[in-house]
Amino acid sequence: MTAGPRPGGGLLRHRDFRLFWAGQTASRLGSSITSVALPLVAVGTLGASTLQVALLQAAVWAPWLLIGLPAGVWVDRLPRRPVLIACDLVGLLLFLSVPAAAWLGVLGIGHLLAVAFLAGVVSVFFETAYQVYLPSLLATDRLAEGNAKLQGSEAAAQVAGPGAAGLLAQAFGAVYGLLADALSFLISGICLLTMRHREPPRVAAAERRSLRAEIGTGLRFLLRDPYLRVMAGYGAVSNLALHGYQAILIVFLVREVGISPGTVGVVVAAMSTGGVLGAVLATRVARRFGTAHGMLLCQMGAAPFALLIPMTGTGPRLALLVVAGVALGTGVVAGNVIKGSFRQAYTPRHLLGRVLTSMQLLNYGTIPLGALLGGVLGSTLGLRPALWLTTGLVVAATGILLIGPMRRHRDLPAAPRSPAAP
Repeated sequence: MTAGPRPGGGLLRHRDFRLFWAGQTASRLGSSITSVALPLVAVGTLGASTLQVALLQAAVWAPWLLIGLPAGVWVDRLPRRPVLIACDLVGLLLFLSVPAAAWLGVLGIGHLLAVAFLAGVVSVFFETAYQVYLPSLLATDRLAEGNAKLQGSEAAAQVAGPGAAGLLAQAFGAVYGLLADALSFLISGICLLTMRHREPPRVAAAERRSLRAEIGTGLRFLLRDPYLRVMAGYGAVSNLALHGYQAILIVFLVREVGISPGTVGVVVAAMSTGGVLGAVLATRVARRFGTAHGMLLCQMGAAPFALLIPMTGTGPRLALLVVAGVALGTGVVAGNVIKGSFRQAYTPRHLLGRVLTSMQLLNYGTIPLGALLGGVLGSTLGLRPALWLTTGLVVAATGILLIGPMRRHRDLPAAPRSPAAP
């Protein structure tokens, strides 16, 4: 394992981590721009309905349901850096195709849905390989610092991205925002190519079992572990609710609140500043309250602010949305830093890819369902009632965290009590 230099400067003195961090930051910035630019293309350029915009969100996350589990096995078998580079190349081509189709006059909602779905397939492999690659790049005692830096830059990208998307949409049209995402894939790929770190050899083909058996091993480890099981259950319900309201939020702001695309970008950027604060506070919260109680505090303290979102309106009432976004972002990101570092250190290394995708099947698999739920509720009940229902579920979901052992212990354990399954 590459521990990297330890004198002053911490991970900033670790050359390969700096490259990895720079590539991830560029990639996250591009994805953040696309999260606003893609629905703006659908609404502003193609005149998509509320349900069609929600379908775009669902298409991005549906691959976690379809290929999440086998992807974990394949990532455990393959060298992760080449997987990451291949994902960057495919992502570059996908997001170049949208402005190309627009220039040719053939862009339609079907094209956007196809790009969203294939980008989701890329994300399944990239997110899994990225999470498994980091523990081979950094020593275990540096994972929290590494995750905090990565989550911090991701949160900063989520601040800058929506604003950039809104300005691009206002000045040139939303389609041009997707060029920025294509460029981000190129930068990420170059950073990965120039890294010197090489992983240990993967398991020999003769030692591998069937795909079904290896998937089963990861699922059994997850379902038998009292900590990971509760985290996965909470993540599933929480993401269902969060993405239920997020899928219709931009439509709500444009069509019901009546603000311009440029203002949408500024508001979403302001909401995202909470993520930066959460990344900064995560390690301090964990030290002060313990990793278990700190994670509970982050998630349960932030959730009630979601109820401010349906109260949003014009003028001063727009500030309610920003306050809600900042509070939720702070809690979610700080909790994710603590949870991610725990999961990477706690799970046996040879099972990490499979356990991660098993959790992500539950955590991310509910996201397309949440997006569809938001779209259906918004189309049938109206946008504001749909926001009340989905944000109410954000609050209710936190009760799941009290079911497991986290509330009884100050800190999360360093390793499972029982040996890992073979």
